[in-house]
Amino acid sequence: MEFLMQNQANVGPMKTFLPLMIIMFAVMYFLIIRPQKQKEKKRLEMITNVRKQDRIVTAGGVHGVVVTVKENDVIIRVDDAKDVKIKVDKSAITSVSVPKGEKEEA
Repeated sequence: MEFLMQNQANVGPMKTFLPLMIIMFAVMYFLIIRPQKQKEKKRLEMITNVRKQDRIVTAGGVHGVVVTVKENDVIIRVDDAKDVKIKVDKSAITSVSVPKGEKEEA
């Protein structure tokens, strides 16, 4: 029994701690960081593909139809009857839906 205790004493704390930390980092990467990067990439693609007549929803909950697309912002029509238009940053867009007549090509 004594020889087992001697072998354990020779094992340094780094030999057990380092592999554990590497495994924990790998788990965090695949469960948290990688999916977040994929989600952000998908969102950025959605924002860059905004076109006229797309229906959008902003982070503030404003629904509208895109009238003009610029580099960093869009102008949306909120009310047809009163012709109310709002200028919104592209970063505030949370969802985009293409009009029923135009389906996106895959």
